[in-house]
Amino acid sequence: MKASRTISVAAFWAVFALAGALAVPGRAVAQEGDTQLGLPPGTTAPDAQVEDLEGNEVSLLEVLGGGPALIEFWASWCEQCELLQPEIDAVQERFGAKIRVVAVAVAVSQSVRRVRRHVDRHEPGYTFVYDAKGEAVRAYEALTTSIVVLVDGEGRIVSTGVGPKQGLVEAVEGMLGGGASPG
Repeated sequence: MKASRTISVAAFWAVFALAGALAVPGRAVAQEGDTQLGLPPGTTAPDAQVEDLEGNEVSLLEVLGGGPALIEFWASWCEQCELLQPEIDAVQERFGAKIRVVAVAVAVSQSVRRVRRHVDRHEPGYTFVYDAKGEAVRAYEALTTSIVVLVDGEGRIVSTGVGPKQGLVEAVEGMLGGGASPG
């Protein structure tokens, strides 16, 4: 019974993503670094209920902590996310004291256990949450993985991009006013 539910959830998200791509073609077919993907700059970052890796429901905005943040919509099977990893790591290393980095693990074709294994193996140094119900995906219009959303200290979206070459270090530096923490 559980296996059929998992397949149904995966099928739902595949259809959801396809429907979203058809409904919002300008955003769904974005190029790497395209700032028109997802919610537009200036939009207040929406909240969504996600789970920590122990299965507890938490507010995404509470996880972000009210300051500047980088949100990555991520999956363990996503090759683009893997290619994006060095940029995310560089942001965490250079700006970790000034910005909250949060990976939102989508629930498509991965379990919390698989996400925990990834975190245990790679020790990224930043927070991972699990979007079991797809609330964060819908709230941020994240129609694919490897989407990164930058949120300023006032809770507004600064930019949204997709793919492995987004220039995140420069974007975060610009958002923070040029101040980097010594690595």
